[in-house]
Amino acid sequence: MRASSKGFGVSVRGRYQGDGIGLVDDKGRVAIPSALRTTLSANAPKANGKDGGTIIIGAHQKNRCLVAYDPGYVDILAERLDRRESENTSENGEYDYNIKRAAASGEAVPFDGSGRFIMPAFPRFYAGIKGHAFFYGVLDYIEIWDPATLIATDGMPPVVKEMARFYMAEKGVEL
Repeated sequence: MRASSKGFGVSVRGRYQGDGIGLVDDKGRVAIPSALRTTLSANAPKANGKDGGTIIIGAHQKNRCLVAYDPGYVDILAERLDRRESENTSENGEYDYNIKRAAASGEAVPFDGSGRFIMPAFPRFYAGIKGHAFFYGVLDYIEIWDPATLIATDGMPPVVKEMARFYMAEKGVEL
């Protein structure tokens, strides 16, 4: 949540920690797990004070999953990508155009007070998300995975794979 830093009144972004599974319907509707939704709402409160807000959904720059974040994270992401570009400029001043291409995908979609939103069609297709979506907070943003894809992905921490197995087993699905 938002908090002041050392009494100076500086607003601090909430960090995304938490996990959970969501059922995805045929139209791509899914609900953000409560712990993640609380942080998302605190990072981007609606101007009119009502519940809900905006979530940005895009393809992960490396893995076959999605990233989700609040609109305030866009400036942080852009700053990081600008820095990577400047650090990866060739002798002739040319930079790697794929740095931003790989990380800048995203579509802003509204979510309601219960955290329900419609996952955009292409990102959902890209990540292979069908009936279930595994949400995992990684501090700066949220990853959204097809549970089977997550488990099959090399290099994923065993504890994250076991979380996906656990939540799917609770739904009666063995992975």
